[in-house]
Amino acid sequence: MLVTFTTEAYADITMFGDVGLAMLKMMGHSATVPGAIRAGDVPAALERLTTAVNAHPSAIPAANKDADEPNVNLKNRALPLIDLLRAAAKEEAFVSWK
Repeated sequence: MLVTFTTEAYADITMFGDVGLAMLKMMGHSATVPGAIRAGDVPAALERLTTAVNAHPSAIPAANKDADEPNVNLKNRALPLIDLLRAAAKEEAFVSWK
């Protein structure tokens, strides 16, 4: 499963499902896909995500433990979504995901 975040203020961001759902929970939303955040609620979601990432910058475990790929730091995984949320907040645009 993939989760794609969309806003008129920024390019779409696509994440693997487990990572996208974890980001949604950090923003204070349920893991319901599809979903959306009203423009007025974007700054609060951005703040919650940034706070959670800074509090727990550890890696999200790989889905396949046998994979020969390194774990990616949570802060690096969240950066594109943080940029999307910042752009949406600046332009007062809503954010949706599917």
